[in-house]
Amino acid sequence: MDLRNVAIIAHVDHGKTTLVDSLLKQSDTAKTQKMEGDTIMDSNELERERGITIFSKNAAVIYQGTKINIVDTPGHADFGGEVERIMKLVDGALLLVDAKEGPMPQTRFVLKKAIESGHRIILVINKIDKPDARPDWVLNKTFDLFCELGATDEQTDFPVIYASAKQAKAGLEADLSQMSDIEPLYKAIVKYIPAPNNNPEGPLQVSVVNVSHDNFKGRIAIGRVIRGIFHPGPVTWINRQGVQSAAKITSVMVFDGLMRKEVPEAVAGEIVAFSGVENANVGETIADPANPEALPVLAIEEPTVKMTFGVNTSPFSGKEGQYTTSRNIKERLVKELLNDVALQVDFQNIGESFVVSGRGELHLAILIEKMRREGYELEVSRPQVIFKEIDGHKHEPFEEVEIEVPESLSGTVIEKLGKRRGELKDMETENGISYLKFEIPTRGLIGYRNEFTIDTRGQGILNTTLLGYRPYAGDLMRQDHGSLIAHESGIAVTYGMLAAQERGVLFIPANTPVYEGMIVGQNAKPEDLIVNVCKEKRLSNMRSKGDGVSDSLAPHRVMSLEIALEYIGDDELVEVTPKNIRLRKLLLKDFERRRAGQL
Repeated sequence: MDLRNVAIIAHVDHGKTTLVDSLLKQSDTAKTQKMEGDTIMDSNELERERGITIFSKNAAVIYQGTKINIVDTPGHADFGGEVERIMKLVDGALLLVDAKEGPMPQTRFVLKKAIESGHRIILVINKIDKPDARPDWVLNKTFDLFCELGATDEQTDFPVIYASAKQAKAGLEADLSQMSDIEPLYKAIVKYIPAPNNNPEGPLQVSVVNVSHDNFKGRIAIGRVIRGIFHPGPVTWINRQGVQSAAKITSVMVFDGLMRKEVPEAVAGEIVAFSGVENANVGETIADPANPEALPVLAIEEPTVKMTFGVNTSPFSGKEGQYTTSRNIKERLVKELLNDVALQVDFQNIGESFVVSGRGELHLAILIEKMRREGYELEVSRPQVIFKEIDGHKHEPFEEVEIEVPESLSGTVIEKLGKRRGELKDMETENGISYLKFEIPTRGLIGYRNEFTIDTRGQGILNTTLLGYRPYAGDLMRQDHGSLIAHESGIAVTYGMLAAQERGVLFIPANTPVYEGMIVGQNAKPEDLIVNVCKEKRLSNMRSKGDGVSDSLAPHRVMSLEIALEYIGDDELVEVTPKNIRLRKLLLKDFERRRAGQL
């Protein structure tokens, strides 16, 4: 059967998963598998809640006798490690760009990876049904981006398809009325994406690009047959260090729609899933036992942000979680390392905490959220950037930040980012909207996103992409905040909370259990303040003049995991359990904090 391997790449929220849905539903395969609903590929609970793709996924469809392997990739910068690996699976890519927004920061990142891999790229200008779509402008901007990233003449001569993924329509012209279905996109894939050019005659070579777990088959590796014919039986497994070991493949599967189908063999060029190598990891090679040859090990960009994961030490520890010990946490982190090559964990620390490094705050927050939902209880520290020593000088990660904000609010954004060592590189204003481009140390962005949402009243859009390491930018102007700290353990009551809310904003509702040293709100002034939210009103048999007049509590600020991680300072922690997210001081007792401050 004729074969095509194609990845779908784009900036976050430009419609990748919706487009894959349309391709699946209008394929010959859909009729047999009864695919229904939206975001079929986003099967993970977290992905559906957040509306983003976190894990790359495979699907395969048949179009007029041609099998098309489709790989849906994440759009968020923090999951760029997934995109880097997927480029090794495919022979071409569909680049999705929003018909209004045009190329965004993550578009640059994913396109750069596709160009470096030498792939042929089809440009899909999506969402042309938007009332303010400007496809011609987007096409020119995307062409400029291709040239800027050093694309070859063949790559810059890319075909263009216009689409509305939501309506499952595509065409060669930006006229929605002339479109009827998604077939023009299928035709472009078959015409422009090259068929795999792999040698089925040579000794076996299979790459390992992704791994997952199956309750019946155990560890399942996903990769591509680079050379030879792959079938169950004895093989040589070559790990990342080049060490060779004998292994036996128990099953070979190919993708069929959204499912995996077991086959007796797979030829060179096919994307396969296989089981039998229990410790197989990303970047390794499955080779012919008689003539084992290793493939180049995948190079993955290093993490830039680290956090400390530790055992929950609060007075409430062990009450809400199923897995609470350091051994439980360590085993879970080891399991995550097998799936996520962009993650690093330092197990050298002999205590009950581990330093976990990732590609960004969201990358680590998703891991914490997954652990929390699985029943783990832990405490985590504030995210910190990872510094490097290069040629005897201190270097730190920098990010490019693109911001879209109403013109009237742009001054506040420029002022705030200026204090955080952000350098304004470009500014344009169009139809009352300001488009700002900054280069800023990653340190300066930690803790800013929530502040940005408040400053722009929810009307601003902020996107970032990693620029790499640059010389240390100097100390930041400290963005100190003061916390309201619970004076004693007990139940928060309305009477005590009324006095506390006069000092700032509360994070908890009434009747919440609290403990000494727990953070219950943010002080209006930049210093910590101890408040007694458990204080009850004294009862007497005397009627007071104010009877009948009752004060009411203002709505509390709901602290999600990301907001909590951005809020905490260096001497504070986030306590994460399956039922609650609490903020606390590192040292719970007031005299301990005073003593530490005097040292």
